[in-house]
Amino acid sequence: MDAIEVSGLSKRYGRVEALRGVDLRVPGGAVFGLVGPNGAGKTTLIKALVGALRFTEGKVRVIGKDPLKDRAELRQRIGYMPQVPALYDDLPARANIEFFGSAHRVPDLGKRVEEVLRLTDLTDRARDPLYTFSGGMKRRVSLACALVHRPEILFLDEPTAAVDPQLRSRLWETFRKLAADGATLFISTHLMDEAMLCDRIAILRQGRIITSDAPRQILQRGKTRLLIGKDGKEEERIISGRPEDFAAALRLYGLSADVTAVSVEADSLESVILSLIEEEVA
Repeated sequence: MDAIEVSGLSKRYGRVEALRGVDLRVPGGAVFGLVGPNGAGKTTLIKALVGALRFTEGKVRVIGKDPLKDRAELRQRIGYMPQVPALYDDLPARANIEFFGSAHRVPDLGKRVEEVLRLTDLTDRARDPLYTFSGGMKRRVSLACALVHRPEILFLDEPTAAVDPQLRSRLWETFRKLAADGATLFISTHLMDEAMLCDRIAILRQGRIITSDAPRQILQRGKTRLLIGKDGKEEERIISGRPEDFAAALRLYGLSADVTAVSVEADSLESVILSLIEEEVA
């Protein structure tokens, strides 16, 4: 069952088209990445999905619900971590989480707050006011607030932007743990190494989806530079990124004893995505 269904979604601000006929399906229980440069429309799309803005045209269903008509019911079932944390700096981390939990009427709130504090590795700083926290720490508090009511779908807008690699790794461990427990995660990012961690990604450019597929499938659209050392010389072959084509290229040489070296230089996901974007422009 698809957790998110989007059909013909458009959003205009006067003459500016932020979203242009977006069609998208997100399977339940997946870690889904929305990839695109700044200004591509990622935040606008997420706001449309969580019912935070009224779109111009199209149809949206999140867990079978209309984000606008069924806003009250849907907000009890989804979590939203905005790009800029919406927190109270003068309150401790625990109080911020308790506030959001109370708004969602979470049963046994004290126990649940302790759970999300542990999950986001915030227990030791739970009583400290947020104005003493770094930007990365505030993002963890924001994530805890989005998780406190056990949402079925979690929307994360650039959740690891401007955080150090160690914290990014810990956050992704948390994301994977949530997915393993059955949650659906919808994550916007412009970081290609993060895109590779998703089950599926959609590439958004100027408000339009260019393609949507598993990251490794998209990688196969790139090129692979195959360098073969033979009889003291180096031969170069350019093949597609598909494993079948790699095998076919090697079969031409039979992997005989005089093949002394084989090296492969494959396109990165970033270069493949940039190539797809350039093709779209052309």
